[in-house]
Amino acid sequence: MPITIETRTIIFNTLKRALSKCSPPMLSKGDAKKQSIELMGNKPVAYGYAKKIIPGMYFASVAQRKDSVVFYFFPVYYKAEQYKKAAPTLLKCLKGKTCFHFKKEEQVNEKELDALLKLGVQAWKNKGYLK
Repeated sequence: MPITIETRTIIFNTLKRALSKCSPPMLSKGDAKKQSIELMGNKPVAYGYAKKIIPGMYFASVAQRKDSVVFYFFPVYYKAEQYKKAAPTLLKCLKGKTCFHFKKEEQVNEKELDALLKLGVQAWKNKGYLK
């Protein structure tokens, strides 16, 4: 059964609320037309092979798709084991290394999401991506 617009909106708003708790210290950028939100660190850092200075290290984003709501969470790429303990239910929706696909409201456990984001913010602080 395809995901309804109402379900997508509820999931998106739940993720949006959780991400808004991280800003500040994270910088937030939204795109109403694309129905997406992105968070990044607040400190310019060198990135990539050429060590090009970027305004902030990408942290997380959420966007609505036709068949799901996607949540990209970059910190999970670094220490997946740490995040598995904090958010076992959410990690069942992880496809690939950093992308979660949510199709049902009950897949988004808000307590686990808050714990996941808190660990991620701490990781960004430890790596020097936040002032």
